[in-house]
Amino acid sequence: MDIIFDTIPSTLDEFKALPYASLSEPEYGSALFVIAMMNYRDNKETALSMLEYLKGPSGVSEFERQFLSDRLNGKDYVVRSFFAGTSPDNDYTPSMPYTISLARRDDTAASGRISVFMRSSGADSARYIRMRLKPSANQWFIEEQFILSDIRIPKSQDEWA
Repeated sequence: MDIIFDTIPSTLDEFKALPYASLSEPEYGSALFVIAMMNYRDNKETALSMLEYLKGPSGVSEFERQFLSDRLNGKDYVVRSFFAGTSPDNDYTPSMPYTISLARRDDTAASGRISVFMRSSGADSARYIRMRLKPSANQWFIEEQFILSDIRIPKSQDEWA
């Protein structure tokens, strides 16, 4: 499934106004995680408030806050690498409109959990976000994310390029 965004929302209200903010499909919350993290460099608090929304009842832990700080400090290109049109050669510059391709693995659907995979143009294998269904709301929330591991650095930062 491809999820397409014309712009990156910069406020929580804009974020919640997106049609994907219904969280009615597990891919929606997974793609919105990438969108939320696009705000991290310029407005950490906005990004974290968006993540709070995507985490639902479990909220964002202090560990997760520290993890994001460690992973994204000076490495915002990791987040951009999930958009179509990016590569280390173009410094992970997405093509417009912003497009994220996702694939669901229903192997755990019986337990109310689904893994949603997406490709980083800087990694050799797909990464995933595990989503959890809240049946009373019929919404999928982020349980865990495994997409922010290191990737190949942008060509402009590679002294060996």
